[in-house]
Amino acid sequence: MAPPVDLAALAIDDFIPHLNATFNLRSGEALVALRLARVDRAGASGRAGGAFSLLFATAQGAWLPQAIYPVEHAAFGTIEIFLVPIGPLDGGNGYQAIFT
Repeated sequence: MAPPVDLAALAIDDFIPHLNATFNLRSGEALVALRLARVDRAGASGRAGGAFSLLFATAQGAWLPQAIYPVEHAAFGTIEIFLVPIGPLDGGNGYQAIFT
């Protein structure tokens, strides 16, 4: 497995081409498919990549608690992302990651 991505190096433009793409979240032994449902700017930030928000949708089912999860995608390798459950989204469970 590739080393985790440097979160400080990521920008909103890195994610826009992957809107509606599937990312895989590892939770213990389980692999959970996440669909990147939204990519939004999130105001001003001193962060080099700017501030932005990602919304992910999963199949309806048991909720994962807010935590840092390894999320995998072919374009990024493994990204350690803090995900927060936000309620129903697109017929499934919604999770948000904010980069500030």
